[in-house]
Amino acid sequence: MTMLDWSDTPSAAPVRTPRADAPAADATGLGAIDRTGGRVSIDDKAMINCRADVNQLLPMKYRWAWEKYLAGCNNHWMPTEVSMQADIALWKSRDGLTEDERRAVKRNLGFFAASESLVANNIVLAIYRHLTNPECRQYLLRQAFEEAVHTHTFQYVVDSLGLDEGELFNMYREVPSITDKAAWALDYTRNLSDPSFRTGTPAADQAFLRDLVAFYVVFEGMWFYTGFAQILSLGRRNKMVGIAEQYQYILRDESIHLNFGIDVINQIKIENPHLWTGEFQQELRGMLAEAAELEAAYGRDTMPRGFLGLNAALCGQYMHFIANRRCAQLGLAPVFAETENPFPWMSEAMDLKKEKNFFETRVIEYQNGGALSWD
Repeated sequence: MTMLDWSDTPSAAPVRTPRADAPAADATGLGAIDRTGGRVSIDDKAMINCRADVNQLLPMKYRWAWEKYLAGCNNHWMPTEVSMQADIALWKSRDGLTEDERRAVKRNLGFFAASESLVANNIVLAIYRHLTNPECRQYLLRQAFEEAVHTHTFQYVVDSLGLDEGELFNMYREVPSITDKAAWALDYTRNLSDPSFRTGTPAADQAFLRDLVAFYVVFEGMWFYTGFAQILSLGRRNKMVGIAEQYQYILRDESIHLNFGIDVINQIKIENPHLWTGEFQQELRGMLAEAAELEAAYGRDTMPRGFLGLNAALCGQYMHFIANRRCAQLGLAPVFAETENPFPWMSEAMDLKKEKNFFETRVIEYQNGGALSWD
């Protein structure tokens, strides 16, 4: 399997010039069948507002979307495959973790427990409805399943450690630093989840792009990364190793989600250059800057004093680095001064070729049985 490239962008497809006589396609794919319709032309396939039958996968126009679907299928894993025995013993031990470490773990689980459901809801209730390309929809179906696996992961962790499930799963309502992030993201999907919302005008198409940036670039591509750094930092110190292993798998899933979302945004830009105005770019940069500030507040809440190797200031610096990187991937000017990555070890967690002892844990290239090689 090839390693993920965070700077990956789709191959430039020619700007779509639909036939003047081609009827608009039913975006749902559930409308009445056009018995006189001709076979799908690849030129009529598009990311949004397509004129091709959305039920017909072939001929395939965006090979990169299909490749991400295949990568997602090969990256299959389940949380119950990971042993939690060491984590349970450490959590129950009076001196196993400091109070600051316990606070960070619980806040972390509380944020992720609801966040994966929020992302899944956006996929199935908003993005899937308006992204009118079948190969991209194929990937979205895979991603929706992965979000369900991630939610399962937090249920498994909460159950294993004997945590208060009401406290953890309701933190997004009760902890302001978590609520603020969830509320920010939901503002960008509220219109799209309205059954009467339709793309097809510049304003509506830009609303769809905002949603993609809010959930793929900010929620999954920025906000998840503080949590990943916190738990993986503990794992590097041989603490909460079961949770850390599961977070490593989630991080690898999310890196594909992120790259898919950025590819979709960039492809929409190619096909609809009139949407990418200077004013709209400034708005998106403002979104990323605001999101980084919300994440900095979350870092201060989860780590008021920090712990060995990690503190809120470093997480704030990390968000500036990540925000600038996301800007580069979208073709936007950076929003912060040039910043060094304070956690270069995070890249190791996304290296799919990294190996572990098979008899200590599961194969790190967590592919399905038919894809594994035992050479």
